[in-house]
Amino acid sequence: MSSSHPDTPTAQTPGVAASSTLALVHYLERQGVLDRSRIARITGLGTGELEDPDRRVPAEAHYELWEYAEQITGDPGVGLHAGKLVDPERMGLVGHVFFNCDTLGEAVTQYVRLHRLINESVILTFEQSGDTAILTWQPDTPENYCRQDMDRTLAAAMSRTRHFIHPGFQAEWAEIAHEKPSYANEYELLLGGPLSFGHGITRVAFDSRHLSHPIPHRNPYVYSAVLRQVNFLLARLQTRSSFSRKIRRLISRQMATDRIDADTLARQCHMSRQTLYRKLKKEGLSFHELVEEVRKDKALRYVAADHYALGEIAFLLGFSELSAFSRAFKRWTGQAPAQYRAEHLGAGAGTTDSGSTA
Repeated sequence: MSSSHPDTPTAQTPGVAASSTLALVHYLERQGVLDRSRIARITGLGTGELEDPDRRVPAEAHYELWEYAEQITGDPGVGLHAGKLVDPERMGLVGHVFFNCDTLGEAVTQYVRLHRLINESVILTFEQSGDTAILTWQPDTPENYCRQDMDRTLAAAMSRTRHFIHPGFQAEWAEIAHEKPSYANEYELLLGGPLSFGHGITRVAFDSRHLSHPIPHRNPYVYSAVLRQVNFLLARLQTRSSFSRKIRRLISRQMATDRIDADTLARQCHMSRQTLYRKLKKEGLSFHELVEEVRKDKALRYVAADHYALGEIAFLLGFSELSAFSRAFKRWTGQAPAQYRAEHLGAGAGTTDSGSTA
């Protein structure tokens, strides 16, 4: 779904919790269409690595995986259908916080507060107007909207609420960001109230009285333990947002104009090279790792997009010659650049625009 120009900086590419990506992988496995090597090529991670609760997947890769899921299943409503499955053993950490709160109101508050852990590319807000409570999902940029992922979000929220809290829960009304799809009738069955499409943002309204509804079978000990863990992860994510992303952005810019120089980047941050290294080390990162991450991310997008010849890409990424770039690319993906490009261009030619962007 990446339609942005390859010169777009990737240093601040938002992340998605690996548990969300893993949930899709499990769904494809249930459908008998799982191709682990294709998953690894799209995400850059093996399924074992997705088990790490602290792992983030670039939103761009997560959304590309959704498009692949629609293609391989032949199901345009794959997001809705994946989201309807309720598996308590495979919920992410935020899900376990949500369903161990005292009331639905407290759960919604935690859901909004912790949403960045789930998906940094979507902003979630909550408001009350009279007797109506409204949740709003808004992509941070139009390019970071994925119809299938929004479908899955809605279906999971409604299905899990009905399963864990109240089977009769339904929405008062809903406004969906994307245009009306071919499976539009399924939304009303899912949400229970009137709805409309093409709003650019997604809003779901429900009766405020539900907020006081107690959550059955909640476990305060599980809640306390999991909340400590997610608060720790949130703090780490916020730290990374304020420093690591800045460094990634600077690396991305410098890579396009000159060879990467830690001293120059440190001066731009008004600190010494040693301080730069020390601050990165506190986050469990090294300068070399960040350079490698940015270079790999750019390489995957450049090669898949076909805007540049492979020799030009090697130059743009700071490689002295094409052979050095080809060796690095094969180390990252297990494929030669030409093979990777051919597969992605072939996959793009075999699919049609199904309204995955708002």
